[in-house]
Amino acid sequence: MGTIRVGTSSWADQTLLRAGWYPRSVRTPAQRLGWYAGRFGLVEVDTSYYAIPVPETTGGWAAATPPGFTFDVKAFSLFTGHPTPVQVLPRDLRPATGPSRVRRRDLPEATYDELWARFRAALAPLAAADRLGAVLLQFPPWLVRGEGARRRIAELADRCRPWRVAVELRHGSWFDGAAAAETVTFLRDHDLSLVCVDMPQGHPSSVPPIMIGTAEPVLVRMHGHSAHWEHGSKEDRFRYAYADDELRRWADLLTDLADRSGELHVLFNNCCAGQAQRDAARLAELLGVAPTTAAAGH
Repeated sequence: MGTIRVGTSSWADQTLLRAGWYPRSVRTPAQRLGWYAGRFGLVEVDTSYYAIPVPETTGGWAAATPPGFTFDVKAFSLFTGHPTPVQVLPRDLRPATGPSRVRRRDLPEATYDELWARFRAALAPLAAADRLGAVLLQFPPWLVRGEGARRRIAELADRCRPWRVAVELRHGSWFDGAAAAETVTFLRDHDLSLVCVDMPQGHPSSVPPIMIGTAEPVLVRMHGHSAHWEHGSKEDRFRYAYADDELRRWADLLTDLADRSGELHVLFNNCCAGQAQRDAARLAELLGVAPTTAAAGH
């Protein structure tokens, strides 16, 4: 059986900080991360999607966590085709004029390359400390399957190497009928991990949870099944508590997946007031994953 790591998609969102999950004595960002790392062996860095962190910040993350702890890091939004607010770009790389949100085509090639250089510099302290799990390329729901999209995915993955890369595809065309097998083959051929997502089904934005390992690590993200997925606020979309029977069923599925994998990452993204942490802790208990780190395996 491969190593199983369980964690959540944040350790510092505001609803978690207000929920009382952290003791009052745990006040600083470093203390909170250290407390979190004493209970889980894995976390997803979501803030890197919204702005590129500086190496001093990521170096602090590495210093605050024990050996064996793992960070999966979400790529900056601009890289994966999301319109990105100009004000989140580094000040010296912001265009003087133009729209308030930009995409790659709105920036000079040199600026785009420099953004990648700074993103890689941010990841370097985690990689040097053996804390980096995978870089997560989360593509927008409008990225339709096609040759151009495949070239784009491969190009972005090349920019991340030699680090491991996971790909989350959010348009149904990638998984419609025979396309699913072609998608799996494409990712496997390029050594890219297919991100399996547990999410509400039956909506235009739904994609099926395909539990197949195409590369290491295998990633599963748990979004929950909110009734407000399509038309709620961000909090409403992810406000969901997994019932114990659901977690038991997932534990069985994940155990089977781990039997076919070298390393399995499971991340809860139902981040509302500590629910992700509660569900992750229960799943880890069902899986027999050690609470401090999962480095010793399962």
